[in-house]
Amino acid sequence: MPNPARPTAQELPCQRHLFEVPEAVSYLDAAAWSPLPRVVHAVGETGLLTKSRPWDHPREGIPAQVERARTAAAGLIGAGPDDVAIVGAVSHAMAIAARNLAPIPGGRLLRVADEFPSLRFAFDRLAAAQGLTVEEVARPPDGDWTAALLAAIARPGAPPLALATLTPLHWTDGSLIDLDRLAPAVHATGAALVIDATQAVGAIPVDVARWRPDFLAFPTYKWALGPYGLAFLYAAPHRQDGTALDEHVGNRPAAVGARRYDRGELNDPVALPMAAAGLELLAGWGVPAGAARLRGLTDRLADALDALGLEIAPRNLRAPHILGVRRPGGLPASFVEGLRRERVFASERAGALRLSPHVWVNDDDLARCVAAIRDGLGGRGGAA
Repeated sequence: MPNPARPTAQELPCQRHLFEVPEAVSYLDAAAWSPLPRVVHAVGETGLLTKSRPWDHPREGIPAQVERARTAAAGLIGAGPDDVAIVGAVSHAMAIAARNLAPIPGGRLLRVADEFPSLRFAFDRLAAAQGLTVEEVARPPDGDWTAALLAAIARPGAPPLALATLTPLHWTDGSLIDLDRLAPAVHATGAALVIDATQAVGAIPVDVARWRPDFLAFPTYKWALGPYGLAFLYAAPHRQDGTALDEHVGNRPAAVGARRYDRGELNDPVALPMAAAGLELLAGWGVPAGAARLRGLTDRLADALDALGLEIAPRNLRAPHILGVRRPGGLPASFVEGLRRERVFASERAGALRLSPHVWVNDDDLARCVAAIRDGLGGRGGAA
């Protein structure tokens, strides 16, 4: 295992007791979706009773749950409740964003290569309608996405930047995309900025006041410890008078702020209380404290897997909570399936083994994960 001399993050103790994760299971796949905390599970079961026995649960109480979830989501990103819409998915949020942007015709739409589809498809349509050139920055050989994007923004002779659709890290392997440096560079050009914070909110600090995006979205089913089928959309104040995708009584033009973009059938008695419970749990222990713990976990994994000869980005180029691991010559066929047989759960994305621990992961999980990887590679580590 890693060098014990390196201090581990103790700001937040392991929270496994809050989850239903068996001791024999090493679940390092929060970037795919997280297990529900026990309290979130319980809130969901209570919510089901509202629909199962509606005579016992007056509907008049549901709007308060809507605003509870909205307030919790806003607080986690440094926004106010009026700046946040409740939508069904990040793809829904991005469709709203694309519908309400009018970038300079003939300009550039900038993004990274191998971006997640929900951050591509709606903006591909926008680019075609507005005559934008789509520029995908290739994966840099040195792993420094931030430097590559800064160079692309400032490239002499390029069409003017009209829109940047970015994330705080690459979803495939946790490679850092430093929005603290990139957001000011985008704003300096006058371009719009849209952020998909799917792989960030709940795991690392996110602050819309610092990044000043036109739109930012995240779901609850990954790092935010909530249900599937629910997401939140932040809209900057100057973007709150646009056109929603669906029209209903709750989001007519008189709606306050970003509520203009709220989805239909908003008063969900199951998903919204679950989302609020998960978000409040995160806020209660503090996202920075959680991020410090996750950094300790991924650092220790990196040390152990580097000793096996596997390829791992330098610490300063990777996000705290996702570790991408590559092997010269590629991973063996069915490698992830082999890990699952050992009760170690992770994902393979774009040729990388993506390890994404959350606050339930403990020392035994790390040891079991490293042993399963070593055994899955035939004990040879990075040897092809």
